[in-house]
Amino acid sequence: MDDEAPVIYGLEFQARSLAAQVAETDHIRFLVGTQSLRAENQVHHIDFDDENNLINKNLYLHREGEIWHMSASTFDKSLVTTCYNKTSDSKSEICGAVWKLPGDFDDAVHDDQTTSHQPLELVCHLNKDDCGDLKSVLWQPTGESHNLVGLTDSHILQWSLDTESLSAKTINTTPIAGKAQPKLTCGRWNPHHNCAQIATANDTTIRGWDLRSMEQVYTIENAHGQLVRDIDFNPNKQYYLVSCGDDCRVRFWDTRNVSEPLKVLSEHSHWVWAVRYNHFHDQLVLTSSSDSRVILNNIISLSSEPYGDLAERDDESDDDDDSYTEGPVEAPTDGVIATYEEHEDSVYAVAWSTADPWVFASLSYDGRLVVNRVPRAEKYKILL
Repeated sequence: MDDEAPVIYGLEFQARSLAAQVAETDHIRFLVGTQSLRAENQVHHIDFDDENNLINKNLYLHREGEIWHMSASTFDKSLVTTCYNKTSDSKSEICGAVWKLPGDFDDAVHDDQTTSHQPLELVCHLNKDDCGDLKSVLWQPTGESHNLVGLTDSHILQWSLDTESLSAKTINTTPIAGKAQPKLTCGRWNPHHNCAQIATANDTTIRGWDLRSMEQVYTIENAHGQLVRDIDFNPNKQYYLVSCGDDCRVRFWDTRNVSEPLKVLSEHSHWVWAVRYNHFHDQLVLTSSSDSRVILNNIISLSSEPYGDLAERDDESDDDDDSYTEGPVEAPTDGVIATYEEHEDSVYAVAWSTADPWVFASLSYDGRLVVNRVPRAEKYKILL
């Protein structure tokens, strides 16, 4: 069996939300939420058996509504947040809640109990304070705090989660200034600067915020020619972030100097929905698009992992110089490592495994989940 061949899993319904579950062991796990107006929505708990190239799964019922966004806790593998569509006779709104996977979810996966269909256990609802639809919920990235950040159309919300009392206390609610201000579309918590900053995007602009004062720390005007769809921070270089958008571009930025992007990628032919740095090797960058493709790029020029300062060189001269000579080696060039075309619909989300730096998943709107690996040749280039 080719251990680089993708493993494909089909959901029963449409889907947009994908999250990598925090790993305390070597398990490669992902969570996927479904969207269906006709049936009960589900969270699919996916366990990828890398050794046997198999997917084990368990299903949990999400009875509150269609799942539009989902994120996994960074400190407790059993906790997850969802942003879901809540409908009533008078209105429809997107709300948020914190959930707990049933206590036996580990055993269920190992025993292949794929039809359990237990409901998720509600921990608490997240109060929006009438601030509009909840777009996304972000966990503190290092897991050292139980604080959460939520984004609505026009507000940044902060909560303190207490899992013992099953409550989330609102810490702060900050409106985005201006009546004509475009709606917030996405956000990302910065893992650097003591986790005191986040970045948000609205229309074509990216803004950095200090969570302690809720003051702007930088603004990238016209970051893209059209709507910004996603942003992510380099896990190893504190001032570097990447963005993608409806202009089919991926742009890399240094927040200390935002006048021009550091680099622009143009491999996609339609809207770029998601971009993600590899958590361990930041030269590996994934993007996904409405062109139904996932692209893995090598951005070594902006990476924190330069190749070694010692190069083994053939000495063809007659003198007795050491064959190992100090000095810079010729740096490999940036470029596309691989293009993955297993999807047949818009690929709304990609996620790297938290346990294995060489495994990632992608999710398209038709409910197809694909688990792939970094090509073996590229892996050895990085490791050796």
